[in-house]
Amino acid sequence: MITALTSAYARTVRKESGGPGLLLAHGGGGSVESNFGAILDALAEGHSVVGVDYPGTGGTPRATEPLELDELADQLVAAADAEGLERFAVLGYSLGGNVAVRIAARYPQRVTALVLTASFARAGHRLGLITDLWAELARRGDGELLARLLVPLSLSPQVLKGMTGEQVEEAVRATAASYPPGGGDHAALVKGADLRADLARIDVPALVIATTADPLVPLEVQRELADSLPGARWAELATGHLPFVENPGEWAELVTGYLAGLPTDRG
Repeated sequence: MITALTSAYARTVRKESGGPGLLLAHGGGGSVESNFGAILDALAEGHSVVGVDYPGTGGTPRATEPLELDELADQLVAAADAEGLERFAVLGYSLGGNVAVRIAARYPQRVTALVLTASFARAGHRLGLITDLWAELARRGDGELLARLLVPLSLSPQVLKGMTGEQVEEAVRATAASYPPGGGDHAALVKGADLRADLARIDVPALVIATTADPLVPLEVQRELADSLPGARWAELATGHLPFVENPGEWAELVTGYLAGLPTDRG
């Protein structure tokens, strides 16, 4: 059962097994439940799992100031402290990959491994322009138009092609209805993001899981992340940007299989 704890800063989601610690860093416009809920039971079979909903999503109030990556990283580590986790692996999805990398850079003695999915080392012009538009539509409160941007950027071309017109419209309606108030704030963090300096000094086991049919974060952008992280292993998942929608079972297997193969003294 998921347990939620709300502090003055953020809502923490935890699922305990007594195993080694695993922190979850979700993506922009998501939450721990929406991004990891489909694989949470599998992750918790061997790990004590802790995640934090960023400001403006889940049960966490929206921030009154622009978000900072360091603050998101520190909030997640604070949640680990509250749960008694001294050391932990970090699973970062999309923007959460940036959060995971920043945690490893700021707390190198505490991170045992990184698993980064559908993420990037730097935004570049393309992702920067997309998230500019994303953040502006969110600021204007135009949920339907934002959903019409995000749906084709999130699903793989194959999945989108196989949907009926009504299914596409339902996906748009569902995205607009569920989009959190702080999602635009999350998207604004992407503009100008460049984690290459952090990545170069990280010295922990790492796995980059690339979503190979991802229209939002193209494969070459994900490859740059792996190339920037010394010694990182590479795995591929044939999905769009939402592995928890298109193939959660294989995603969970890649994550848990990799973590299970690490030396036990890192847990």
